[in-house]
Amino acid sequence: MMLPASGCISVSVKHVADERHQPPVSDYRLVVMAPDVGAYMQTAIGKLEPQEEWTSEARASMHAALQNHQRTRGEHVTVAKTPADAGADPTVVLELMQLHAVVVKAIRQHKFSATPLPTKASSFDWTLGELAVSYGAASGHDYALFVYAHDSFSSSGLVALQAAGLVGCVATSVCLVAPGGMQVAYASLVDLKTGQVVWFNLLRSERGDIRTERGARALVNRLIEPMALGQPPPRRPRRRS
Repeated sequence: MMLPASGCISVSVKHVADERHQPPVSDYRLVVMAPDVGAYMQTAIGKLEPQEEWTSEARASMHAALQNHQRTRGEHVTVAKTPADAGADPTVVLELMQLHAVVVKAIRQHKFSATPLPTKASSFDWTLGELAVSYGAASGHDYALFVYAHDSFSSSGLVALQAAGLVGCVATSVCLVAPGGMQVAYASLVDLKTGQVVWFNLLRSERGDIRTERGARALVNRLIEPMALGQPPPRRPRRRS
């Protein structure tokens, strides 16, 4: 597909929340589930080809960025690298992650597109049900944060096609430039006491590189910073007897 060249780099961040949810202002336990991370090469015909080495680099960078970010959220935060790190039976964790993927697909389709569900058009009401509640009871966590981050990068053929489009733009004043790589990411917060998805943020960006520490850190900050979750109060120093 060919798009008009705009001369600017686009970053879009949109988040929604359950209005009934009251963020905690005291101590809580949060687990960041093993993130779904992928890195791809985008070819001249628009095909996304998975890149194993790039994906490994991106996973490592995203895990480090999430750990660094969550250190500011309180001492009871676990950043899982695999389902086995999430504090419960890995089979149950995988089932919960699969259910979450299905629910998020519905959220993206009906809250961020032109096809809202009539019963949810004016509200944000999505749940992972009893599976999330039972996981919370087994793991001891109060909240689960799910993160998805996929990044794509232009192949040499696509770069050549984009360059040709820019040359044509200068020569004819008609700008038709093939779109390049794109970051697509989301984060969602689930209250494990109720199973409700209480906050969701969707990000699309034409800049950044999650394979690098700097790029992953920038993405995590943009993606998670709007999350409505209170921080634990500072500890008072103990008096010496």
